[in-house]
Amino acid sequence: MKIAVINGPNLNLVGRREPEIYGHMSMDEYLCGLVSQFPDVSFVTYQSNHEGDIIDELQRVGFDVDGIVLNAGAYTHTSIAIADAIRAITAPVVEVHISDVQSREPYRRVSMIKDACVAVIAGYGLDSYRRAVEWLIERHPND
Repeated sequence: MKIAVINGPNLNLVGRREPEIYGHMSMDEYLCGLVSQFPDVSFVTYQSNHEGDIIDELQRVGFDVDGIVLNAGAYTHTSIAIADAIRAITAPVVEVHISDVQSREPYRRVSMIKDACVAVIAGYGLDSYRRAVEWLIERHPND
């Protein structure tokens, strides 16, 4: 099984950015641990602060992987273009958030991409990523 993990803006600063919300572990540290938890999964990881680059990556991997874990960061709340890219590809996409966006500022409660995704997992800290990977594995048990 092959899963892509795509992260959007400012997620490269996890561990340093607002640790009271996002924790103290860096995204790189977390992803290394995540990969080791699933030795039978081939992972592709990607991060960009640029909306068009995220769309390019979705299009690049979206026909070749079994699933995508996407934390679009702030683009979640604004990007119809990312939603359109998700709809254009064949890989199922799970929307992920580290924090519980439904309990934060009102503008964070709106997701422009959720209807294009197969599931939304939020509010479990970095563990939201593991839960998303498990969600995808459970739906592709023979891969």
